[in-house]
Amino acid sequence: MNILIATGTLAEQTVRNAVGDLADIVVADTKVAAFITPRKLLAAIDQHVEDPDYDLIFIPGLVAGDFSKAEAELGCNIRLGPKHAYDLGFVLPFVGKMEFSTEVPACELLADVRRGMALEKVRELEDTAVVTMKLGDMKVGGNSRMKVLAEVVDATGLDPEALALMINSFEKKGADMIDLGASLHATPEDVRRAVKIARDTTSLPVSIDTLDPALINAALDSGIDLVLSLDSSNISIVGPRIADMGVPAVVIPDQGEGFDSLIRNIELAREAGIKKVIADPVLDPIGHGIGGSIVRYMEFHDQNPDIPVFFGIGNVTELIDADSTGVNATLCGIGADLGASILFTPEYSNKTQGSINELKRASQMMMLARERESSPKDLGIDLIEAKEKRRRTDSVLPETFVHAEKSKMWTVDPKGSIRVSIIPEPSGMKGGQILAEHDNASIVGNTAREVMDTILRMELVSRMEHAAYLGQELKKAELALKLGRSYSQDDEF
Repeated sequence: MNILIATGTLAEQTVRNAVGDLADIVVADTKVAAFITPRKLLAAIDQHVEDPDYDLIFIPGLVAGDFSKAEAELGCNIRLGPKHAYDLGFVLPFVGKMEFSTEVPACELLADVRRGMALEKVRELEDTAVVTMKLGDMKVGGNSRMKVLAEVVDATGLDPEALALMINSFEKKGADMIDLGASLHATPEDVRRAVKIARDTTSLPVSIDTLDPALINAALDSGIDLVLSLDSSNISIVGPRIADMGVPAVVIPDQGEGFDSLIRNIELAREAGIKKVIADPVLDPIGHGIGGSIVRYMEFHDQNPDIPVFFGIGNVTELIDADSTGVNATLCGIGADLGASILFTPEYSNKTQGSINELKRASQMMMLARERESSPKDLGIDLIEAKEKRRRTDSVLPETFVHAEKSKMWTVDPKGSIRVSIIPEPSGMKGGQILAEHDNASIVGNTAREVMDTILRMELVSRMEHAAYLGQELKKAELALKLGRSYSQDDEF
């Protein structure tokens, strides 16, 4: 297929470096590629291209305008390429394999296509995975995807509406299972109530998190799918009933003990007749023996490759002051190497909000990496949020320039002030809406651009410095929503 790339003079070398011999290049009479117009494109082709016989012409992804007449005159498709020239090398191999757009830049289309292909592959691998255990219809262990078990802390102490809302939000975030944490003061009736609410709210498998035999029995009465946790203090009491009901159970070592205790307790569970055993060698927090616990996991999995492994990632993320995204991705990768089947996490503190979705994506990444026998990169799915994989082209300092200075004076806009705030997603997912409040109107929008455009259309500002200030604050609010952060007007972001 013959392809032509249109660009401006400033980006010419970047385009040539990115394209190589994959396409021809024509340089229009404009410095900034985004300012190419149909007329400038036709003039450049007429002046610089000897044989304009192309199947596809890419114009920069940031170009605006109607190129349909130019298409008719040239007799070929004109489509939006990527926003940034360095992405051309990633886009061009997909020519002929997908339809490009006159409205959506190719880089955005390609990101969606690659993500869709990756997720479809994950579904295919999960469908064909071979396992020895299921929770309902959900596969656990074997070569299936690691499943995310999201804990509702103190579920037995929450009022029905709050518990239902939290379970619903966890499901929307991507949880594969819901764990009901029982408080120290919970009663069997509290457990039955919590399980019923969970059953009425979600079709996902539900587990009970307690060592108390009375509470475990109450959960079994209510049809619980998974029991957390069994040790030598309760196996003899509840083990036979768990076995009779065929309910899977997570076995842990006794308090303060290690590997040998875990093996003994698994043997006790087997003796009680429990066939569906999941082992938790216990992941210790950083600073409290995490290295030794990882070795313990490795030793257990090497000796018992057919027993699904429970990996308590929340033990680490809740006890480190670091962004959860990278921590979750790294721990998920370590868990994959250690044979983990279940990734356990609460979203208890503010710093760990989003962990469920992060672990879901990380588990998908590790499944794809295992199938490709590669590192978890360039998969179509990623957890890069604040940083970036490829850096855009930077400017160089001009020989002459004006030093920017903040104005020492501020004049109140006669049109009045505008208060900016955010309305996060009720489910706890990233995203939400921006709220701009003026005496004459309250404006709600999803992006800074649409809110600012509405403010200007309604003539709610009259001074340039006020408009510039609002643009700055609205963009900060938009970024806060995208990153799942809080926002306060005039605070540093």
